[in-house]
Amino acid sequence: MPRGGLRVRLLVAFALVAVVATLTTGGLAFRAARIGLLQQGQDTVITQFRDDVDSQAGSLGFPPDQQELSAFASNVAHAQRTVTWRVMATYGDLTATSEPGDSFPELTPEMRESVRTKAATVFQRVATKHGPALVVGLPVDFASPGPPGTPRQPSGVAVFLTVSQVDEQGSVDALVSAVERATVPALLVAVLLALLAARGVLRPVRELRRATRRIAEGHLETRLAVHGSDELADLSHTFNDTAAALEASVAELRRMEGRARRFAADVSHELRTPLAAMAAVTDVLDEDAARLDGDTATAVRLISQETVKLVRLVDDLMEISRFDAGAADLHLDEVDLAESVRRTLATRGWQDAVTTDLPPPDAARGRVDPRRLDVVVANLVGNALRHGAPPVTLTMTVRALPGGDHEAVIEVTDHGPGIPADVLPHVFDRFYKSDTSRTRTEGSGLGLSITAENVHLHGGTITAADRPGAGAAFTVTLPLRRDS
Repeated sequence: MPRGGLRVRLLVAFALVAVVATLTTGGLAFRAARIGLLQQGQDTVITQFRDDVDSQAGSLGFPPDQQELSAFASNVAHAQRTVTWRVMATYGDLTATSEPGDSFPELTPEMRESVRTKAATVFQRVATKHGPALVVGLPVDFASPGPPGTPRQPSGVAVFLTVSQVDEQGSVDALVSAVERATVPALLVAVLLALLAARGVLRPVRELRRATRRIAEGHLETRLAVHGSDELADLSHTFNDTAAALEASVAELRRMEGRARRFAADVSHELRTPLAAMAAVTDVLDEDAARLDGDTATAVRLISQETVKLVRLVDDLMEISRFDAGAADLHLDEVDLAESVRRTLATRGWQDAVTTDLPPPDAARGRVDPRRLDVVVANLVGNALRHGAPPVTLTMTVRALPGGDHEAVIEVTDHGPGIPADVLPHVFDRFYKSDTSRTRTEGSGLGLSITAENVHLHGGTITAADRPGAGAAFTVTLPLRRDS
């Protein structure tokens, strides 16, 4: 069976069934016609031969001598006006043939013995150098004295006939040719019908495949037209019911997700105003903390730190909600990425804490969103400083792509404990904690998720890797598109 799809296998199966059925039907028809043709010729010859022997047996003396036996064989052979038969008559040791010197090579000892021991006509088809022939053997009986119905008694005379069947063989050969001529068109028609039947079976399967692909692409309203009431129709019904249930479930999930996003966005938005006021108050308290007593100063500084964390968390939640809602957009500008990275480190005072290896000026120019690039670099470097160990290194290289395009590769590494193998697949998940017992973190738990979203928004990629004994490594690739 070919290793193709369902279409190929089904077509081959239908074609094979059609071929086998056609050839079998043709073979059986030929066999029946051949047997009927040969049987008819054989019955005709045996009947005529028996009638001729009966008509000539009355002139045969008993016991016959050689001359009478020869005359009897000749009379039987010439009894038919349309054809002359080859006849041989035997009685004991006497043998006579209708043609002088004819040795009757077709006659086998087994057939002689069968005629001698059986009171019935015996026949056999044989092959000769002149073609196929029919050999018939017949014992000659005579009536016994007594009342009617008394069994006839064998006379000991046996008569044998050889008839050529060349004509019958010609008829069989003509029949073979006729069957062959009829089989080829019948085979073509059968194959065509098989292909049409296979096409009819495959059409719903192809429609089901297309519908499944559309469902996978997100077109949940896709349905199949149902025809008939067979198994394929039941399958179409099941598919439609499944698609309807899936569409309802996805719609409900989307509604729930939309409500969750709106809730997070609304809460974050509502928190910004009071948090801004709290941040202003904590700034004033921080300035006066040195003049306060110890416990009050500690409480003030703790409130200030937690307020800063809460402000950062609210800002990150609003940013994530914009990504989820598809509202995040890029404000592109052609900048020098290396200079932008230097500015990010300088703004946060990280020049001395981070070792940089950046390309020369204007070697890494491209259209990016400067604010989002600042977020990407700040989150990666801040993550390395908080969770890794010095030295923290930031390198940037420019890599040529096929077609003449370029991309910038930014890599941030540290020399801390690295990233465990079970944590590595989840480093960009929201609020993921490698230590489930650690309920509080310095960051919001959304920094790497926001970083990945910003990178993907630029059409780039970001990966995380663990360097055994050398800390963690984060690699960002950004396409360097230039103004036309």
